Amino acid sequence: MTVPTAPPPAEAPDGGPEKIEGETRIDLYRTMVLARTFEEAMLREYHSDKRPGFDIGKGLVPGEMHLAAGQEPVAAGVCAHLSTGDAVTATHRPHHFAIAHGVDLRKMAAEIFGRETGLGRGRGGHMHLFDPATHFSCSGIIAEGYPPALGQAFAFQRKGTDRIAVAVTGEGAANQGAFHESLNLAALWKLPVVFIVEDNDWGISVPRAESTSVPSNAARAAAYDMPGERIEDNAVEAVYAAAGRAVARARAGDGPSLIEVHTLRLWGHFEGDAQAYRKDLEDVPGRDPIPTYEYTLREAGLLDDAAVQQIRASAAEKVEDAVTFAKESPEPDPAQALRYAFAEPDGGAA
Repeated sequence: MTVPTAPPPAEAPDGGPEKIEGETRIDLYRTMVLARTFEEAMLREYHSDKRPGFDIGKGLVPGEMHLAAGQEPVAAGVCAHLSTGDAVTATHRPHHFAIAHGVDLRKMAAEIFGRETGLGRGRGGHMHLFDPATHFSCSGIIAEGYPPALGQAFAFQRKGTDRIAVAVTGEGAANQGAFHESLNLAALWKLPVVFIVEDNDWGISVPRAESTSVPSNAARAAAYDMPGERIEDNAVEAVYAAAGRAVARARAGDGPSLIEVHTLRLWGHFEGDAQAYRKDLEDVPGRDPIPTYEYTLREAGLLDDAAVQQIRASAAEKVEDAVTFAKESPEPDPAQALRYAFAEPDGGAA
């Protein structure tokens, strides 16, 4: 991550630097760096014992791997307004949201490595992270996270709390029935939900313009009588500002909101994706949001070399500790493969 020599894209007016305290801005940067550092480590470990095009289901990190590098501003800006009592349902590209929402790095790494100490005791892998301690979950099914978020929001509403649910999906999933059904019901019942759409321009290999009839999914919010807002330029402070409004609305009992963020997928749809379909790859490195935001904070006098080095070193220490913990954890016993599928009468697992 190098500091760009050209000025970064301007933040949206509602997310201008004057609106956010300096320490909050540094925290946003810190969250983004931690998420990227974790994914860089997962990328390294995933390929450490695999041949290109082979061994996808084998090795130190089994299964497929979908990484969210470039999309960190969305998670950092949204989750800065949440507590662990709030629920987050994410996508098959979930690590940045899990980290921003406070999921334990050790347990998450162990789950990705398929170890018994993982969040799901090594049964779920990286696309099926579930953490009751932070009310975080995700799924490999497109748009699957929206309906469960409504269920959690409904429970929060019935209990009379101010807790909310955040439902995250990609722009490709906004054409699924679950997306529209969820927006309709959330508006009808005024559920405390914030819907997030990460528009990284690509539904796997299909550009948004060839799959979606409207230029912005935020426009679809009007059909369900809720506020809709689109954030351009992957601007973390604009995300933070928009999320603040949406979260406050949900907590006040005024119902759901929809935020779409035009973000960036730095890497392939999955590890091993040759990305021959992409015509923008030459421009992608210059749009990396982390050095762009670092430049902004340096210009504002909030970061210098020492502060950047300290933040990066702290992130690396936490991530390498999690990787070591995962590697040293035991693999699940094959004889226990059917355990934890059903609850036992005493509250344990079958």
